[in-house]
Amino acid sequence: MRYRILALAILFALVSGAKTKKTPVGAAENDDAGISATLLSEEELKEKFGSNLGGFYVVVEVTVSPKTKPYTINRDDFVLRTDRDGEKSRPFAPTQIAGKGALIVSQSGGGRGIMADNNGPMWGGYPGGGRPQRMGGDGVGSSSESETQTRVVRGQDKENPVLAALTAKILPEKEVSEPLAGLLYFPMEPKQKPKELELIYTTPAGKLNLRFR
Repeated sequence: MRYRILALAILFALVSGAKTKKTPVGAAENDDAGISATLLSEEELKEKFGSNLGGFYVVVEVTVSPKTKPYTINRDDFVLRTDRDGEKSRPFAPTQIAGKGALIVSQSGGGRGIMADNNGPMWGGYPGGGRPQRMGGDGVGSSSESETQTRVVRGQDKENPVLAALTAKILPEKEVSEPLAGLLYFPMEPKQKPKELELIYTTPAGKLNLRFR
């Protein structure tokens, strides 16, 4: 009986290990810097923030490593692109996700993602509940690529408790001489497959294109 229980325990461990999902990671480098990145799962988002951020954000943990000289990190140098429809997105600041201001999200270009161009700007997103809505309809543009632009237009009464965690964990913007890690929050259509995503990082020595495997 003892050996039977032991055999069942070993079998359960093997089956559980086989079902463990591989963490999507990627890396790239040039003469200025190296970058490594990891896609966070919904479970990891809930652990860090107590929420999956409404399901409309792709969160990437990045580590930027300068090589021969101090290096200035700017979050606007990062772009996330999906092969699904060509949608492109720059990272949001924590206040754009969970701050007191409401958002208007406008679009240049087309695409079929939630940021696709049409008859009006898009309002809200997390934590308002549900899919961000666009004023004037939810049509789709004709171009194969698109990029988001946002601006805060009005205030809300209460501060979202997630804001502090988003702020504490975001990739800092500063000059560094040692590797620096942090999170980037990209607004993007839900349920993206890791293999569809490309992280593009622009450095003085050129662009680094990173795929998740």
